[in-house]
Amino acid sequence: MNSMDLNLLAALDALLSTGSVSAAAERMHLSAPAMSHTLARIREALGDPILVRAGRKLVPTPRAVALRDPVRRLIADARLLMQPDGGVPLSRVTREFTVRAPEGMGIVYGATLLAALRRDMPLARLRFVPESDSDAMALREGRIDLDVGTLPDRGPETQTALLYEQRIVGVVGAGHELLKARVTPERLAAQQHVAVTRRARSVEPLDSLLAAQGCARQIALTVPSAYGALMAAARSSLVACVLEPLARTVAASLGLAMFKLPVAVPPEQVLQAWHPRDEVDPAHRCLRNAVAAVSRDARFGPLTGRDAQAPMRGRALTAHRALLAELP
Repeated sequence: MNSMDLNLLAALDALLSTGSVSAAAERMHLSAPAMSHTLARIREALGDPILVRAGRKLVPTPRAVALRDPVRRLIADARLLMQPDGGVPLSRVTREFTVRAPEGMGIVYGATLLAALRRDMPLARLRFVPESDSDAMALREGRIDLDVGTLPDRGPETQTALLYEQRIVGVVGAGHELLKARVTPERLAAQQHVAVTRRARSVEPLDSLLAAQGCARQIALTVPSAYGALMAAARSSLVACVLEPLARTVAASLGLAMFKLPVAVPPEQVLQAWHPRDEVDPAHRCLRNAVAAVSRDARFGPLTGRDAQAPMRGRALTAHRALLAELP
C-alpha cells in the first residue's frame, strides 16, 4: 500500500462502491480501458486482485470488502480537507490560541475576547503571554499565534492590521498634590515616577517631549508591566504614565485619578500581527476578527468627571474638575 499513488484511492473507492469497471470509469470520467489499467495498478500495489469475475459480474475479494469502509472514510476526509474552510465547522474546532500582548490587554479585554471568540468557536481557549524585549521570531516559529501591541520589532513578512490608537495619561493616587494645581511639564518632572519596561529599549516619547522643554522625569521605580505601575502609584505618591484603557479600567477600584499630560504625546497605534501561514486559516481568522471587534466595542471614550471624582473631596475635587475639563 505504501507504493500506491494516493490518487488511486479515489479510483479504488469508485471500484469498491460500484463493483463495476465501466460504472467506476463513468464516475471518474475515464474511459473503460483507462479504468481497467487503473485497476491493474491497484492490484499490483495491494498484492490482491480486489475484484474477480463471477459469471458476468465482478465480486470483491475479502481484502476488498475489508477496505471498502476505510477507503470511503479516507476519501471523505480528503474532500473535507480540500475545502477552503478545511471542512471542519468552527463550532467543532478545539484549539488554544497563544496571544502575546501587553499585560493590560488580558485585564481589559481577556474575558470579553474569550466570550466573543466562543460565539463562533465554543471550544476555543485563550492563553496570554507577556511581551518580551525583542523576539520577532516568535510568530515565525509558531510559538505564538497572534502578537498585539505597538510592535516595533515585528518581522518583515509579518501581516498586520491596525486595531486602534490609544493615548497615555498620568495616574496618581486620589488627593495627590500634583492635582492641586495645573499640571505643567516642570511640576510633572519634579515628581517621583514609576516607569514601565518597554519591549523596545528606546526613549519614550514622553521623555523626549519633556527633554525638549528642559525637563526630565525622576524615575524612582521601574516595573515590568503597566498594571504593576498602577499598583505602585496606588500604594505611594509615585506618578505613573500609562495607556488610558488599562488606567480607566482599574482607576476606581485602586483609588486612582487620571489627568491629561502637559505635553502632546502622540497616541500609540495598537496592531495585531500574524504570520502569513495563518492568513487564510478559518480558525485564526475568527480569532483576528474577534480581537478587532472587541477592540472596537470596548473602546474607552473621553475621560469624564464621573470616572475620577468619586474618591476626591474638597479642593482636590475642584482642582481635578479643572484638569478633566482640559481633556479632549
